[in-house]
Amino acid sequence: MIQKLLNIALYSARTYTSVKFDKSTIKTSIVFSKIMSNSDTNIKKPRYDGRSKKRQWEERRSDRDPKNPKQAKVDGDGEIEAYDRIRRRKFVLLLGYSGVDYYGMQRNPKMKTIEEELFNALLKCEFINKECYDQVQNMHFQRAARTDKGVSAARQICSMKLGENLDIEKVNKYLPEVIRIFASKRVTKGFNSKQQCDGRTYIYILPTVAFANSDKPIKQNEYRISEEKLAEINDLLKNFEGTKNFHNFTSKKKYNDPSASRFIRSFICEKPFVREGVEFVVLKVYGQSFMLHQIRKMVGLTLAIIRGVAPKETLLQAFKNEKVCVPRAPGLGLVLDQVHYERYNYRYGKDGMHETLTWDEVEDKVNDFKEKYIYPTIINTEINEESMVQWLEKLDQHTYDEDEEDDDEKDDNESDDEERKYGKEKKSDKNEVDNIDDKTLEKIN
Repeated sequence: MIQKLLNIALYSARTYTSVKFDKSTIKTSIVFSKIMSNSDTNIKKPRYDGRSKKRQWEERRSDRDPKNPKQAKVDGDGEIEAYDRIRRRKFVLLLGYSGVDYYGMQRNPKMKTIEEELFNALLKCEFINKECYDQVQNMHFQRAARTDKGVSAARQICSMKLGENLDIEKVNKYLPEVIRIFASKRVTKGFNSKQQCDGRTYIYILPTVAFANSDKPIKQNEYRISEEKLAEINDLLKNFEGTKNFHNFTSKKKYNDPSASRFIRSFICEKPFVREGVEFVVLKVYGQSFMLHQIRKMVGLTLAIIRGVAPKETLLQAFKNEKVCVPRAPGLGLVLDQVHYERYNYRYGKDGMHETLTWDEVEDKVNDFKEKYIYPTIINTEINEESMVQWLEKLDQHTYDEDEEDDDEKDDNESDDEERKYGKEKKSDKNEVDNIDDKTLEKIN
């Protein structure tokens, strides 16, 4: 009887078991661990041998030399088949570049892009291996914002895992003069430069003649904007501020799409300045995130209203559930000026282990780069080619009740087709909604 109860207890560990024996019920409460310790059935688990497991794993690796598992094999062409494993940490890089001669920031097959130049330089410096170069997701690469074709950036942020011996001066030697890394900082291992970005500030540089009335043709070196006109522009730009539905300010978006709703914190026109006899102004917009071509269409519609070729009601109508073909300004004058990380700085900047993502220590380098490569390229190109003046001629004949495919949209469609050949779906960081708590940002600021 005792033996039977013992067998039942082995199956009813730490539980109450009812056993029917000789027409009588016996209730037992037995702790399984105590029985096992007093019985002869105690079985010990074999000790884990880590060295033996590691040796077996190395012997199974087809890309290792069995005689020397730590040494990678070399093929007939002298290339290393196995990738070296190095100790890596999460870094952010502060980038600046002039994107006039590039097809945007994001890596694109058979296209000249900023990321392609950056990855090539990191590979030549051996801060990344061939595996990370071919598949950048292996080093957790992410950019704060994807700039389009011809768009420049003064303070772009990229996050990735790199070796602890990172030397940005060495990387800059392999980069073109129009692309520079200003600084690098260690961040938390889960940091994502896009998802944790609280906002982005863009500027748009254009000649003031773009705001002149369309009925009076004026040369761009003769026009000077008045204080009344500046006040009128700033009053109009305030209509973009706040949370609005910008489905008409991008492509392939519908009114009921939640991602079409964007929050603009400020949109202003700064004081004019003169370069080589031509007067320019800077439009500065600060928002959480932007969709594809959104800023350029905001600028285009603003110019149309100020010039008198479109009524102000067109702007209010564009935010409603109606299809409006909004004109798109040239991409030459658009620059990513700054990326904001208020929440990250508030949480980790004072913990004693991490640095705030502010760049006051390299502000002089950034300004020198802007004055040497970004501003002169935009201004000189505008003065010599008059791209804005030529676009204004099309603006006066623009219709707002039907879609018109221009050259830039054709380039975008060709780029989409090119990526589909490689089995990739084109994605834009600007087309994805950033989940930002507006009240939290206001408290931090």
